[in-house]
Amino acid sequence: MPRPTNKTDLTQLSEQNFKKLMQTADSMNDKARITPFDFSGEKSKKEAHWQRDKDIRDVFIHLYEWHQLLLNWVSSNLKGEAVPFLPPPYNWKTYGEMNLAFWKKHRDTTPADARAMLENSHRQVMELLEKFTDEELFTRSYYDWTGNNALGSYFISVLSSHYDWALKKLKAHIKKVGL
Repeated sequence: MPRPTNKTDLTQLSEQNFKKLMQTADSMNDKARITPFDFSGEKSKKEAHWQRDKDIRDVFIHLYEWHQLLLNWVSSNLKGEAVPFLPPPYNWKTYGEMNLAFWKKHRDTTPADARAMLENSHRQVMELLEKFTDEELFTRSYYDWTGNNALGSYFISVLSSHYDWALKKLKAHIKKVGL
């Protein structure tokens, strides 16, 4: 499906991709669940996240933490508290360090807890999404705190696009270790 341009499409694609992600996670056998992710020998997988995430918990936590970024950013700015999307000291050049900090923060989080946290935060983000109109979501600079972007682009990034990213990662791991 192409990038959503309205709330209905964004909602549908987000739910669809989340469902696929959960179904893929559920389809993993014990070997796929306990074998650490290892993409070190794959030249096409150069981005830092291919080395950072070692298991399904790490993927779930990454999604959860980005949900928290969106929830906190929107909530704060709607209350008149001007905060950037990425918390200081991070910016779009250093957000990889932030992702690593999320990874380190959750070393003791169990896979089951990570999944429950993700399921809950997904529901919270979807509920927040419902509060906005198409105009509020897809008009660039509708809110001054979104800069030159539309608010919907942030929802797309943390919902449908991020779920697609996670799904690709799980499928690559499953393919490597086999179901």
